Amino acid sequence: MNELLDPLLLSRWQFGLTTVYHFLFVPLTIGMGFTVAVFQTAWYRTGRAHYLQLTKFFGKIFLINFAMGVVTGIVQEFQFGMNWSEYSRFVGDVFGAPLALEGLLAFFLEATFLGVWIFGWDRVSARIHLMAIWGATIGSILSAYFIICANSFMQHPVGFEINKAKGRAELTDIWAVLTNKVALAAFPHTLFACFMVSAAVIVSVAAYHLHRNQNLDTMRPALRFGMWMMIASGALTILSGDQLGLAMVETQPMKMASAEALYKTSTGFDASFSIFTLGTPDGVHELFSIRVPYLLSFLSTHTFDGTVEGINNLQAQYTAAYGPGDYSPIIWVTYWSFRWMMGLGMIAILISAVGLWITRKGRMPANRWVWRAATWSFPLPLAAMVIGWVFTEMGRQPWLVFGLLKTSDGVSPGTTGVEVLISLVAFTAIYATLAVVEFRLILRAAQKGPEAPTKVDETTGRLLHEATVY
Repeated sequence: MNELLDPLLLSRWQFGLTTVYHFLFVPLTIGMGFTVAVFQTAWYRTGRAHYLQLTKFFGKIFLINFAMGVVTGIVQEFQFGMNWSEYSRFVGDVFGAPLALEGLLAFFLEATFLGVWIFGWDRVSARIHLMAIWGATIGSILSAYFIICANSFMQHPVGFEINKAKGRAELTDIWAVLTNKVALAAFPHTLFACFMVSAAVIVSVAAYHLHRNQNLDTMRPALRFGMWMMIASGALTILSGDQLGLAMVETQPMKMASAEALYKTSTGFDASFSIFTLGTPDGVHELFSIRVPYLLSFLSTHTFDGTVEGINNLQAQYTAAYGPGDYSPIIWVTYWSFRWMMGLGMIAILISAVGLWITRKGRMPANRWVWRAATWSFPLPLAAMVIGWVFTEMGRQPWLVFGLLKTSDGVSPGTTGVEVLISLVAFTAIYATLAVVEFRLILRAAQKGPEAPTKVDETTGRLLHEATVY
């Protein structure tokens, strides 16, 4: 019973659950904002009514998701002070800097331009209105960058010095924090993955309507756009993921070793990548495995004869550097999350590639399972992103800030297990309710479809009806 009421365990569960829940809204906000901006740009340049319909239709989904994301994101800030006060005290001077930039610069930029976009449909010129949605999109992307910089400090701490008298890290170089090699690799990987999530939603919604022969003039081009976007952003996600892997090997070799469950340092042929493995948790006995020789070596070093350090070797190094302790994460979590992340993303790309082929030259598949597969494919890239972040954060353990602060040392000393449990249950119940509300609102908007074509003044580019306020 005492283990179940461990403040550290409960605090980790609470932060993990609330963070994962909030993150469900982030990729769609970033990706859909960009998509709506692209549709509106197409309307501005061509004047075609279906682009305006798609702008307003997916803009409604974007705004519903944005509002819910803001509500759930506020909780994250409070947890640092309430459940993780020792962490906040130790690295708050460094960690807080990019978060302050996110809140004071990026978020206000995003919210201000979004307000102009929402209420400015027939109040500002078409050019200013277009600039507003692009401003909001840039703001959301900047928000993502600053947050990734804060997280990357936890993965690879730079730009600080330890004040021994106060026992905490203090910021010395904000530019080093903002140009952290992990952040520079993680940001494009995350951004392109967000575009995959947006593309999946577009494909899903378009397939739903096309299956019912509804809104053909708008949903067919939307479907093709979504599938091309999925393939392009998927390819860029893979390429940027390769660069992130190289940064991970350089800064956190234990994470790469844990991703493969590689216990012994290996080179060349022996540094293989396992597609699927069954064995004992300690890696001593391997019962069954499907392996690709040389692949782990290539992924880790971009050479086929590179050396990849194993868990046992790294454990010995860390013990010598940091003292006694277990410095490896939960291996089965890192091993399988790494594969599920890649596998789900690949399936999403494959579905779009097949979809482009069977809908080429105006074809409309008659098989209902084709449309159902497209409609229900939307969770794949989102699940891949969530699992990817589970790998990122769990692979860093037992460190809260790699090499500086262990997770067990970051929890608030005055917080009891009962207090955390109460808030954990309360937040879970509230978030579950919000999830139902979010899903129903988006589902209702998606099923309703786009509005009828709107008349536009060809001279001024303004709408010839009252403003649509979402």
